Amino acid sequence: MKSLESITLYRLELPLKVPYKLAFGPVTHFDTLIASVIDADGNQGLGEATILTGYTPETIDGSWDLIQALAKDLVTQSDDSNQQLLNQYLASDPFTVTALASAIEFARHRSSFSAQSFASVPILGVVNSESLEDLELEIEHLISSGFNTLKVKVGFDVEKDSLKVKNVQKVLKERAKIRLDGNQGYSRSEAIRFIELLDPVGIELFEQPCHADDWDSALAISKIANVPMMLDESIYGLEDIQRAADLKIATYIKVKLMKFGSYKKLTDALSLISNLGMKPVLGNGVAGEIGCWMEALAAKTYITNAGEMNGFMKPVSSVLQNPLQFKNGCISLEPSYIPNIDLNLINQFQISTKQYY
Repeated sequence: MKSLESITLYRLELPLKVPYKLAFGPVTHFDTLIASVIDADGNQGLGEATILTGYTPETIDGSWDLIQALAKDLVTQSDDSNQQLLNQYLASDPFTVTALASAIEFARHRSSFSAQSFASVPILGVVNSESLEDLELEIEHLISSGFNTLKVKVGFDVEKDSLKVKNVQKVLKERAKIRLDGNQGYSRSEAIRFIELLDPVGIELFEQPCHADDWDSALAISKIANVPMMLDESIYGLEDIQRAADLKIATYIKVKLMKFGSYKKLTDALSLISNLGMKPVLGNGVAGEIGCWMEALAAKTYITNAGEMNGFMKPVSSVLQNPLQFKNGCISLEPSYIPNIDLNLINQFQISTKQYY
């Protein structure tokens, strides 16, 4: 007996309010896939993946082709067959698989995806400005908005990055924690030089300075770092978390829903990080409201620091009838909140759509 009645797929291009600076170039829009699933009992579930090559080996064109092929098969099969099919593609196409798998989970277990009581989930703010004058204005705005942790992107130029961090520390005066993100932008020698120039005051952690595959550099840097280190892009599964623990390579491990293939697998990863004596960090700054909402649900149970699920704040418009709410540096989860897509808004940003029955 088939387990799904229908799957509707949307491919969207969501312009951002301001370009999002990364070490491999600025991002001006999100390439987002949304899966809307109706199961055999008539329950709807939503899943999302925002494809950013560099965060994943997937491309938006390849993901759109694959998600259509998978959806076509998923609507004709049983639950067990569907899980086996998705598992085949988890290693190669985790973001694409997550959009479908999390939508199916949502449909199957809607009650567990609804906050039973009000929850306020702290998230971090991102510092984008460069000049001291602009930093002063931006940081004051972020502090007044309730953020207690600020992310500063580095990994571009060691000397310029170091000056920017010093200026942020000067303006901030320890009113919030600083989370540094290297975004894989440095060589080992550059990362070591950056650390030599770094004043650790107010620095919560330093994230992924070198390439995701360069575990040797991550280990070498962890041995000389004067601030706690965090791995992000290096972590794709439970095996990577175990490897980080065995090597004692990082104090913090960051995970994202889209890299783990399902909500259940994400929460398993968060539990494992804590059980191995490291600190979990959760969230995706390149994700839409559906992905950020699911991560916020996990965050309220599994993490104690500021989440990074702030991607929903970057596009020019929500695509939901009931947009995810931000207040005083936090995502506000009202009791029984369930996101609902707005087809009129979807149509404004839609590149393509497909339906399977």
